[in-house]
Amino acid sequence: MESTYFRKGFGLKTEVEALLSADYSGRLVDLLREHDYTLAAGGVTVRLAHEFGFCYGVERAVDYAYQTRRKFPDRRVVLLGEIIHNPHVNDKLRQMGVDILVAEGAGFDYTRISPDDVVIIPAFGVTIGDFERLRAIGCVLVDTTCGSVLNVWKRVESYARDGFTSLIHGKHYHEETRATASQALKYPGGAYLVVRDMAEARMVCDYIEGRGDRDAFVARFAATSSDGFDPDVHLARVGVANQTTMLARESLDIAAEVGAAMERAHGAEYRAANFRSFDTICSATQDRQDAVKALLAEPLDVMLVVGGYNSSNTMSLAALCAEHVPTYHVEDPAAIDVERGTVRYRPVGKVTEEREADGWLPEGPVRVGLTAGASTPNNKIGETVARVFATRGVSALEPTER
Repeated sequence: MESTYFRKGFGLKTEVEALLSADYSGRLVDLLREHDYTLAAGGVTVRLAHEFGFCYGVERAVDYAYQTRRKFPDRRVVLLGEIIHNPHVNDKLRQMGVDILVAEGAGFDYTRISPDDVVIIPAFGVTIGDFERLRAIGCVLVDTTCGSVLNVWKRVESYARDGFTSLIHGKHYHEETRATASQALKYPGGAYLVVRDMAEARMVCDYIEGRGDRDAFVARFAATSSDGFDPDVHLARVGVANQTTMLARESLDIAAEVGAAMERAHGAEYRAANFRSFDTICSATQDRQDAVKALLAEPLDVMLVVGGYNSSNTMSLAALCAEHVPTYHVEDPAAIDVERGTVRYRPVGKVTEEREADGWLPEGPVRVGLTAGASTPNNKIGETVARVFATRGVSALEPTER
C-alpha cells in the first residue's frame, strides 16, 4: 500500500540543492561574513547581527516543499496557507505550480482537495481537526511542521493529560498558536487560554487573586479561549507555554507573574502542585534575539529589520530594536527607494499600518544595524544592504573602509 504521510522528505535534497541556492543565497551576505559582519563605504557602515535569516525549521520546510514538487511533477500540489511568513518564498512556490489554499472565515475549504492531491502542511503545523480532515480525504500529506513547534505541542498535551489548563503566550489568530491550542483538547476536559501580552496576563493574575469579574473575564477572552472556558474552574491548575516566535523576555515574565499570583492566592505548596512553566521559545528565535541585543550594545544610528509583516519572530526583533534606536521593519528591499531617499515600513506595534519616511538615513557618517527574521532568505538581506549603500550613491561591493 502506498504511503500517504511523509515527514522526512524524499531523499531528493541533492537534486533541489542547486535550485534552492539559486533562489535564496546572497553574495553580499557572504561578503559580510568574510568581513566580520561589517561593510563600510561612502561614509556608510552596515553591521549585520551574527544570527539572522533562515533558521533550520524554515530551511527544512522550504527544502521539503521543493522536494515535493520534484517528487510529484504530474500531481496537483496544494499548500495549506503559507509555508512560512515570507512573501518571496510563497511567490516562488506559486511560480513552481504549487497551489496555496487560503483559509476563509473559520478555516480551509476542504472541498477543493481531492484524494489525488499532494498537500503540504506548513512549518507552523495545523490543528488536530485540520489534520484529521486531511487524513479522511486520503490525499498524500507532506508534513513540514517545525520540530520546535512539535516540542510545544508535547508540552501542551502533557498539561491536558494531567488536568492543567494551557495558558499560551501568543497571537490567537496565528497559525502556530491555533495548532498548539488544539493540542490542549486531546483529553476530556482539556482547556486553553491565549494571552497576547503582559497586560492580558495581568488580567489573568487579577482573576486568580480574586479581583476579577467572571462575566467580564469570559467576555474579554471569548475569542481566545477554549469552548466553555470557566475561569473559576480552569484557572485552578495552569501550565504556561508560548508561541515559539514571541519575545522571549516577555514570555518568561508572564510565566513568573502567573506563578507568583497563584502563590499569593493559595500559598507556595499549592503553586508547586498546580502551576507548571516551561520555556518553549525555539533556540533559533532566542539566538536571533540575543544577537540583536549584542548588536544594539554598539553605537548605531538606525536599525533595519527585514522580514514579512506577518512574521511573528520578525516583529519581535523589531520591538527589541525600537527600544534602543530608530527602527524600520521592511518587508522587502524595494521598500528602500534609492532615488527618493525614502523607506516604506511597518511601525512597531501596528498590525496593518504602513508608513513612508523621508530622510531615514541621516546625513554624514552613519552606522546602520541590520537583522532579519527567521523566514527571510539571504538574497533579500543582501539586496537590502545593497540599497542602503546605493542611497548614498556607492556600491556595497567596493573595498570596505578600515
